Amino acid sequence: MPLVDLPGGIESITLVDSAAKAKMALRALNKCAYIGFDTETKPTFQRGGHMHKVALLQLSTDDHHFLFRLTVPGIFEIVRPLLENPDIIKVGLSVHDDYNALRRRGEISPAGFLDLQDYARTFHIADISLQKIYAIIFGARISKGQRLTNWEAATLTEQQQIYAAIDAWACLKLYRYMRAGNFHPTESPYCQMTADEPQNTPANG
Repeated sequence: MPLVDLPGGIESITLVDSAAKAKMALRALNKCAYIGFDTETKPTFQRGGHMHKVALLQLSTDDHHFLFRLTVPGIFEIVRPLLENPDIIKVGLSVHDDYNALRRRGEISPAGFLDLQDYARTFHIADISLQKIYAIIFGARISKGQRLTNWEAATLTEQQQIYAAIDAWACLKLYRYMRAGNFHPTESPYCQMTADEPQNTPANG
């Protein structure tokens, strides 16, 4: 399968590494009804080793991607109201794991989240990793080559930034595509259903 490219590339990414940039990003994101969501944490390679806090929070619109460096003091507090806003839908994968990780940064009451894994199951998709869902629906492969890199590094490489942005953007893209009724499980060899089973009906709104 071809590799997924981020539309707009590095120019479509804003690396939010100051309180001033965080406030500017929030002004743009607060205008959105739906955004893609993901987080990155520095990996721990030793069993029972130190559990790191979330280092990066990715929030994507259809065409722009904001990467919040939560290692910078003050940024988590600035973005927290958005994560607690029930009126802005944040589409992510396995979001409860992200909640627990974010709570190591401070108190938070997440609201307005939609778990793409749960949504994909309603389309009879059994393999519910982001890579598998994207491959089933769009026939392209999301690279995971940067997943175990150092997300607390003083400087994030372009490859890290693009990887992080793709994960959040892909969640939003998949949700919009399925919700619009463009994916038909009966036509896919990867979905566990028969032709006479009811298909998911996209919600209104």
